[in-house]
Amino acid sequence: MFERWREQMVKELVIGAGIRDPRVIDAFRKVPRHLFVDPAIRSQAYSGKSLPIGYGQTISHPTTVAIMTEMLELQGDEKVLEVGTGSGYQTAILAELADRVFSVERIQALAVKARHILEGLGYYRVAITVGDGSLGWAAHAPYDRILVTAGSPAVPPALIQQLNRGGRLIIPVGDENHQILKVIEKTDSGFTEVELEAFKFVPLIGRKGWQL
Repeated sequence: MFERWREQMVKELVIGAGIRDPRVIDAFRKVPRHLFVDPAIRSQAYSGKSLPIGYGQTISHPTTVAIMTEMLELQGDEKVLEVGTGSGYQTAILAELADRVFSVERIQALAVKARHILEGLGYYRVAITVGDGSLGWAAHAPYDRILVTAGSPAVPPALIQQLNRGGRLIIPVGDENHQILKVIEKTDSGFTEVELEAFKFVPLIGRKGWQL
């Protein structure tokens, strides 16, 4: 049942949304999204919805996850920093596509739950820490890719500093109700920045994000 629903999600909400990278599509076919939501709402796991995961957080719409993932242009040998582990679903997608994934989650209960699910699925090249994602995770920097899954009022300087030369940062920036997705690339001479689609994410809480 879940396999059939997952395939329908891939056709309608991933391929149907314009995703063309075959590695990204295969990752969405493989990762069991229903395991990252509470049993009571698993029947909705493959619908086109953002679903609650507790503590005021959500698992993002499948199309949003797919768009942001494809924008990273992962080849398989990258070290990735994810800011905002949440349910761990995006983390699992990244783990299918990159060499190592380091993920920062502000809420300890979510980090513990996500780690348990990811380990149960065999994703052992993932490390999760509890901390302020707006400060990144300096101990493992630099990163080839950084993905921020929460909206920030500005680009946190630490994330720029922790980005490898030739690396790419994807981050939603704006006010608490409306953000523009920014793609920032670090070059030999500085940075390039492109603004793309408008989204609405939960806020990035932290010293360089939104204050509690």
